Amino acid sequence: MDRKDFLTAIGMGAASVAVFNCIGCSKGSTGSPSTSAPTNVDFTLDLNASTNSALNTNGGYLYSGGIIIARTTTGTYIAVSQTCTHQTYNVIYRANNKQFYCPNHGAIFSETGVSSGIETSKPLAQYKTQLTGTNLRIYS
Repeated sequence: MDRKDFLTAIGMGAASVAVFNCIGCSKGSTGSPSTSAPTNVDFTLDLNASTNSALNTNGGYLYSGGIIIARTTTGTYIAVSQTCTHQTYNVIYRANNKQFYCPNHGAIFSETGVSSGIETSKPLAQYKTQLTGTNLRIYS
């Protein structure tokens, strides 16, 4: 094999690896979040459990079952679908701004999931919350 054939073979191999990696990690691949919101939701979080401790502080939030559950600065609980409706990235809760925000491309949603129109006009699905003692129920 001469030098030209060797470099061509190496170049094709590198291109194959790059294409495979790009296809393998595309937003729609298995394991990625879905842009469709969870339906028939009904689960309860024990706020005494250490895994749910973020919800014991105003402004805290966590993800569970495809939903982001947050405690507002006034202490109320809110829940919306965790995946941005523009692309399959998780939104975060910004308590001081009273909004959900997609850090990957800047989409902004109100605390009720309404889009600001930046990147998408489709809202996040909203879920009901009910606090009974230290149990927080999230349901559709």
